[in-house]
Amino acid sequence: MRIYVTSVFVDDQAKALDFYTRVLGFEKKHDIPLGQHRWLTVVSPEAPEGTELLLEPGDHPAVPPYKAALVEDGIPATSFQVDDIDAEYERLVSLGVSFAREPVDAGNVRMAVLDDTCGNLIQLIQMKAG
Repeated sequence: MRIYVTSVFVDDQAKALDFYTRVLGFEKKHDIPLGQHRWLTVVSPEAPEGTELLLEPGDHPAVPPYKAALVEDGIPATSFQVDDIDAEYERLVSLGVSFAREPVDAGNVRMAVLDDTCGNLIQLIQMKAG
């Protein structure tokens, strides 16, 4: 068994696609119209056949309070791994990305938390050597 698709609820699919591709560097995999929304997924350019991230419309009534509670408590909606968190942090800050938490050591990882501009906090993780 493998994870095929995972999702993050977004306020606006077009805005999310721009952020996740242009800013974070993911690539669009699927963009299929489904009524007023789309089946819209992105993948890592390092693993184009790997796990897809669905930019899921947040229209369900349970989504806004769920997302608001996570953000209020500082809980990331998902986590992405990077090779050099400090370089990635500097790159993203130069693109205007806001961070809720700057890079910090946390056990066997180094982590940071960013605002995806679509209602979510996203955690970045760098595994420490050793």
